[in-house]
Amino acid sequence: MGKTTRVVMPQLGESVHEGTISRWLVKPGDRVVEFEPMLEVDTDKVNAEVPAPVSGILREILAKEGETVQAGAEIAIVETGGDGKVTATPEAPAPAPKSETPKVEAEAPSPPRGEGRGEGLKPATTASAPGGESPGEGLKPATTAEPAGPHRYSPGVQMAASDLKVDLSQVSGTGLGGRITKKDVQDFAARAKAQPAGQPANTVPIAPGEGDQVVQLTRVRRLIAENMARSKATIPHAWQTQEADMSGVVANRNANKAAFQKQEGFSLTYLPYVMAAAISALREHPEVNSTFNETELIVHRDINLGISVGMEDTLLVPVVRRADSLSIAGLARAVNDLAGRARGKQLKADELSGGTFTVNNSGTFGTLFSYSVINPGQAGILTMEAIVERPVAVNGLIGIKPMMYLCFSFDHRVLDGLQAARFLTSCRKWLEAVSLDTPVH
Repeated sequence: MGKTTRVVMPQLGESVHEGTISRWLVKPGDRVVEFEPMLEVDTDKVNAEVPAPVSGILREILAKEGETVQAGAEIAIVETGGDGKVTATPEAPAPAPKSETPKVEAEAPSPPRGEGRGEGLKPATTASAPGGESPGEGLKPATTAEPAGPHRYSPGVQMAASDLKVDLSQVSGTGLGGRITKKDVQDFAARAKAQPAGQPANTVPIAPGEGDQVVQLTRVRRLIAENMARSKATIPHAWQTQEADMSGVVANRNANKAAFQKQEGFSLTYLPYVMAAAISALREHPEVNSTFNETELIVHRDINLGISVGMEDTLLVPVVRRADSLSIAGLARAVNDLAGRARGKQLKADELSGGTFTVNNSGTFGTLFSYSVINPGQAGILTMEAIVERPVAVNGLIGIKPMMYLCFSFDHRVLDGLQAARFLTSCRKWLEAVSLDTPVH
């Protein structure tokens, strides 16, 4: 009898911790081939095909179509050893589920280097030897399961609770079977820090009144709430704004929009101009393109711009990678592509992660001043507001000009007011230097 591999649900993005199995592309008894699609998974952010982590025979499907499964949970068993024939294989007792991160845990002799590993959205795997053979030094035997009970916590959870001074009896678990994960502990600590003194982190839910409507939060809305609460609890936000004369940008766009529409098939907007301004300013002030890491700053080489895409019931921030290598037209193409696929739920998981700075375009809805929340892991977010014609004094004369406020929320651990003002000034000056001669392509 051959060795079996337990396939687990991969994590389909930095803030995606569960997925719904929409369709299995294979059935028990079928041969699966490494790297070829095995199932389709749907989240509120992406629809993705998940490839098989190994080649072999699909023995059992543990999570049916329509089930919502936590990242790291087992979803299938594949027989990888023997002669490949469909024969009954005694199933070893499943290890206690873990929901912290989808790691690869060997429960049998380790496969050769590279076996069972892939790229991208490939599921992590848990290998088990037939009959529960002892796996070797430092590896958890297949026959060993974590004792059940309300007070059993993983070492990672206990360490996080100790470091953050969290009472685990007060934490609600979101892992399999209600288990507490490391992220549950971190989120609890962040909420507790954000609460006014004397108010408990787990507040009693408010009972709806007569005639009130109760609307359940979607998975993505819960994730947004968690990320924003964590951002406000852990990042000391500060805010600045400057007003930019957009006369040159408006003139350049008006001169190019007809030809651009004909050539590209979509409209040229003001967003890629502001993105180009942010990129230029980030090159000039690289400390803004960084991540605060407790005792150090990680200054990123690449400029990966997150672009806020708002929809009726959610907000996504797909990432334009190496945006500093693109022209205004190239930025426009990237935004049009990402925004279109975001609205069609066709983004890939890696297109929603890895951003080093974010640009937000709330001005398209007519806003004038926005205090945006910084994405965790970044040092700031730049918001472009509505372009409004208003009277402006220039050289002692009053003229009507298209003006726009640039709003900058920044992490005060990374930047002081002086550095933030210099960055914002660089953005404004780039926009005000645009003329009819500024190339779009």
